[in-house]
Amino acid sequence: MRHVREILRLSLAGLSTRLVSERVGVSPTTVRDTLKRFARSGLAWPVPEAMTDADLEARLYGVCGVKPGRRKQPEPDWSVVARELKRKHVTLQILWEEYIAANPDGYRYSRWCDLFRRWEGRLPLVMRQAHAGGEKMFVDYAGDKVLVVVNRRTGEERAAHLFVAVLGGSSLSFACASWSEQFADWIEAHNAAFAFFGGVPQLLVPDNAKVAVIKACHFDPMVNRGYTDMARHYGTAVLPARPRKPRDKAKVEACVRIVERWLLGRLRNRIFYSLAEVNAAIAECLAELNDKRVLRQFGKTRRELFEEIDAPNLKPLPAEPWVCAQWKRCRVGLDYHIAIERHHYSVPYRFARREVDVRVTARTVEIFLGGERIAVHMRASGNGRHTTVADHMPSSHRRYGELTPAKIREEAARIGPMLSLLIEKIIEDRPHPEQGYRSCVGIIGLARRFGPERLEAAALRALEIQARNYPSVKSILEKGLDQVPVRQSPERAPILHTNIRGSGYYH
Repeated sequence: MRHVREILRLSLAGLSTRLVSERVGVSPTTVRDTLKRFARSGLAWPVPEAMTDADLEARLYGVCGVKPGRRKQPEPDWSVVARELKRKHVTLQILWEEYIAANPDGYRYSRWCDLFRRWEGRLPLVMRQAHAGGEKMFVDYAGDKVLVVVNRRTGEERAAHLFVAVLGGSSLSFACASWSEQFADWIEAHNAAFAFFGGVPQLLVPDNAKVAVIKACHFDPMVNRGYTDMARHYGTAVLPARPRKPRDKAKVEACVRIVERWLLGRLRNRIFYSLAEVNAAIAECLAELNDKRVLRQFGKTRRELFEEIDAPNLKPLPAEPWVCAQWKRCRVGLDYHIAIERHHYSVPYRFARREVDVRVTARTVEIFLGGERIAVHMRASGNGRHTTVADHMPSSHRRYGELTPAKIREEAARIGPMLSLLIEKIIEDRPHPEQGYRSCVGIIGLARRFGPERLEAAALRALEIQARNYPSVKSILEKGLDQVPVRQSPERAPILHTNIRGSGYYH
């Protein structure tokens, strides 16, 4: 600061140059230079009250950074510079070299950086966040991946994703590798993080990835139902960061960078043949990061801060870890079954055509309607088959589904031997036994209408006249033919005629 106004006030009040320099704390040369500039400016003392110190200095010394008589250098688009700096491996030096290549008479590097920092200072301020012990756990996936050799013979590689979690109070960091960023791996990574920290924080802070948030919203985001169930199991809650606001989870963003440099840099030359090997190597590196590396601003390691700040405030872990469960919306078909991953599961038939919520775990399939569980099954493989509970079927379907040759024979034998013999003949006459099931069931059902005695007599008449089907037996009963004895055909003498050749003709 030049103290221009104070120098002018004391000098024009009659004090010597030496006394002014001593009182203001500047050199006598600066005092004389200020008086010369004031005389050349054309201003009169006292200067107007509306003129600020900055305006007064501008009148005497000109605009800062611009030499008199020199034209203004081309100004770069600082917003583009700031945006380019967010890209990987881009620095101010690289951007300045591109700028000076396009503008040879532009700003030199030091001045260019100074102007950018000044422009950057006009950006919105960043609020410094304070995190209480055990309050928040920030979670995210790292951008870079770890390569794992999955086939020793061919050298085939597969990328493993890196899950990162950090506690807000102590910055204790956790990381583990998984094959994907899908929901099942997301939940398993959370289970591993909770086990690593030995407790549960009050809040989980993820970003707005689909695995965590179904519908992103600045004010009221819609969190994945399965993720909410997991949080409820552990006694915590989910507070997603605002959309496109990575500073809401700056803790984990910084942790991701640290973990990527700390882990991936150290593991870049190692070859892994399984996910377990990767996680074992990650655990070794994290132990050094958390237990040995001292944070300069605190003078303690992350582990020491964790034991002091976070550990006493974490909630205890439940007896069992959360079992990964996914919710799906399905419509029940006309066959009162729903399809989950190429397998069909039954629900009570009265809920056919209704939309239901399905909770799928590794072992079970639970079906809910209006918050009430209406069916539960053991999970089966996706083989295109079906799992049906008999109680879910209508009575007619259940009876038909229970049809077997043994059951049909048992029902017929209960009525009488003639009916049992007729049923045997019907089943034997069909190319496939199941083709005769419905005919047999229909004939046995006639006992309810006509009685067992008449049905037994009708079966005898049907056997005598070779009428082995349901319409014939029904006609016999309706016309009362079961009560009419069968007439025996009279014996006839052989017919002798000259035109009839006997058996001897062929000898």
